[in-house]
Amino acid sequence: MSHSAIIEAPQPALRSSVTRLAMPALLVAAALLSGCANRDSVTVGAIPDDYRTNHPIMISQQDKTLDIPVGASDRGMTRAQSQSLLGFLDGYDRNAASVLTISVPSGSANEIAAQSAARGFAKVATANGVRRDRIAFISYDAGAADVAAPVRVTYSAMRAHTDKCGRWSADIADTAENKHYTNFGCSYQNNLAAQIANPTDLLGPRQQTPVDATRRGVVIDGYRKAPFYTPAPRTEVNY
Repeated sequence: MSHSAIIEAPQPALRSSVTRLAMPALLVAAALLSGCANRDSVTVGAIPDDYRTNHPIMISQQDKTLDIPVGASDRGMTRAQSQSLLGFLDGYDRNAASVLTISVPSGSANEIAAQSAARGFAKVATANGVRRDRIAFISYDAGAADVAAPVRVTYSAMRAHTDKCGRWSADIADTAENKHYTNFGCSYQNNLAAQIANPTDLLGPRQQTPVDATRRGVVIDGYRKAPFYTPAPRTEVNY
């Protein structure tokens, strides 16, 4: 009886010493694990791997230019020149009323014909909603007397665009990190930006237009007078 008591007596002291040694190790392990978790979340969240972030659609004011060739023997504006100018003016914002600049060559072989054609261009622009006080004539040096320089028509407009495509800063076959290559999504973003009729729609929604009460009444009246749906009778199918 006494021998068994001598053996069991030290066990509480041994258990307490083991507990005191294990507690600091557990605290250190918990701190290391918490530090690893924070580090991983910050690193992963900081890697840009989205084509919309790498090639964002931007809105800026840019010049739109049309060069209209004029022959030295032309007398006034031709029909083909008028059609080209009308198509070019479709993108002109008449509410913004930016300055429409008509640049006429000077010192070229077609200088006289270009001046006559430029006056015709101004008349076409005025007839299509461009204010007369927003049309400006300037001349530029053609560079050579034997050259038939074009008449350049320019105006500024808001345009949606992205950065320039064709960035190949790294080997496209290097996919160790499983990330998009630099040029990924650039052409898609450019095509999407080119299809936007009003770039300001990217900045926010437009105001809603008033409801067409007459059309709404016609639609509701037609819905009320429509016959109810009656299912077709079930028939047997012969195979």
